[in-house]
Amino acid sequence: MREGLTLGILGGGQLAQMLALAALPLGVRVVVLEPDPNAPARLCAEHLHAAYTDAEGLARLAECSAVTLEFENVPTQALEALAGRVPVRPGTALLERTKHRAREKEALRAAGVHAAPFVVIESDADLQGALATVGGRGILKTSELGYDGKGQARVNSDAELSEAWAGMGGAACVLEGLVPFVREVSLSVARTAAGAVAFGPLIENVHREGILRTSVFPATDAETLEPRARELARACAESWALEGLMTLEFFVLDGGQVGSTQLLVNEVAPRVHNSGHLTQDGGGLSQFEAQVRAVLGLPLADWRPLHPTAMVNIVGTDYVEGQPLHPDWDGIDALPGTHLHLYHKTWRARRKLGHVNLVAADAEALAARLAELERLIP
Repeated sequence: MREGLTLGILGGGQLAQMLALAALPLGVRVVVLEPDPNAPARLCAEHLHAAYTDAEGLARLAECSAVTLEFENVPTQALEALAGRVPVRPGTALLERTKHRAREKEALRAAGVHAAPFVVIESDADLQGALATVGGRGILKTSELGYDGKGQARVNSDAELSEAWAGMGGAACVLEGLVPFVREVSLSVARTAAGAVAFGPLIENVHREGILRTSVFPATDAETLEPRARELARACAESWALEGLMTLEFFVLDGGQVGSTQLLVNEVAPRVHNSGHLTQDGGGLSQFEAQVRAVLGLPLADWRPLHPTAMVNIVGTDYVEGQPLHPDWDGIDALPGTHLHLYHKTWRARRKLGHVNLVAADAEALAARLAELERLIP
């Protein structure tokens, strides 16, 4: 019987909720610090309803066995207040890299991991020749705070680049070159403070309007791609002294010849990831239990579904004739192999409200049911 382990989480959204649900069966109690009174994690964890920088709230987190996070943009003051009082995993140095796109890409380069060509844009002078440097077409992204397609714009000319940068208020940005990828995949890696490393599965992802729509396991050509993805994930984890879990998103490039496929890192998230939600229901360890184990130093092993598995996000739609479109709940329940996960969040357009995991006996059955599931979710 495990007794006395308590996990603190900075943030109380759906990821914290699912981390807490994974921790409870392990005998681990969870405390979340979150200013939103309607935080999803409040339903299954002790909810400290206060600002992330609240002294009393941080003091309560400091009493935990370890602290982790559900999002990377944690205020620096909160991390400074916890330093030396409780292990924070991932640590401040890694968070400072991954919360800032320019620093992240430079750190990837230092670890020997390739990303798309990029130029840092921080002044008018940086605009000159930037687009040509990355190949003539690119995506301008704010260095901080952008997610789910926010804080970014595609640009195809110097004039569009200048206009986009002005539209972002002249904030520090990264201009990334567009790469001819054939698909997108992701893979998570976990590492304990003692240096034990474990990996999640390679997952294939499809985005719609900048938001993840579907994830599928196993990914296409996983036998070829996954060993290389693991190599790159391990390089980052060890170079950056990861403690906890992080997820790498990759572009898959294919030059048209056998063996010429390459992986370029697109983004790194120092936490569990939307694409990994499918590990909840395919059998075996989930990404959420993996992060809990890594953060608390519990025994850790590779995690992956035991069966073909997919995930479809439920995202708030725009109004149609004055009303939002809702999923066909009865149809979802009637489809074999579905597992519904709702976050107990109020409806808002483009907001992630939940997801549905789908498990099947084989890849063919999974593909057929996934097509039907997508028709049931607007």
